[in-house]
Amino acid sequence: MSIGFVQNFKDQQAFRRLKNRDREAFVRVYDENVREINRFVYFKVGNQEEANDLTSVIFLKAWHHIQNKTLEDAKTLRALLYKIARTSIIDYYRESGRKTTTSLNDERNPIDMIDEAIDPQARLDSATNLELIMRQLPRLKEEYREVIIMRFINDLSLEEIVEITGKNKGNVRVLLHRSLNALRELIDENKQV
Repeated sequence: MSIGFVQNFKDQQAFRRLKNRDREAFVRVYDENVREINRFVYFKVGNQEEANDLTSVIFLKAWHHIQNKTLEDAKTLRALLYKIARTSIIDYYRESGRKTTTSLNDERNPIDMIDEAIDPQARLDSATNLELIMRQLPRLKEEYREVIIMRFINDLSLEEIVEITGKNKGNVRVLLHRSLNALRELIDENKQV
């Protein structure tokens, strides 16, 4: 039995329990996802206090979906939470009219993008490049930054990103490719300066 199947099975069980308005299941979903959702929101709004407030709103909206029995049949709970997060962030920007100013050097919200399967020399090279990536990520257009954060910082699968964004798998792959190329160009441009 693969790990993916076990996770999917657990996800399906939690989904059924949530549809029956099980508060304990909701608390478990909250505990398992709050940090990841908060990090996603933080990178979108750039302020930890506002990210915390929005994260609370996101989980409150999720609970309201459950209470009103309007819980969508999403493929994964994580994707559903990200959909709610995305719409909540859009609403936040509409109401506040502000632009994001995220600091990727925030010591309270460190980013760990290093793959442990990489050998030590590659990790050292990765650590050197991480600083460049962190400085250039805010310069990307919003759509590119969002997909990079979902895929490489919050480690969402392509299928989850497809479900969250409503784009097809081919479009998401192209978007990821373009995002990485744009980031690479910014990093190369910065190295030349």
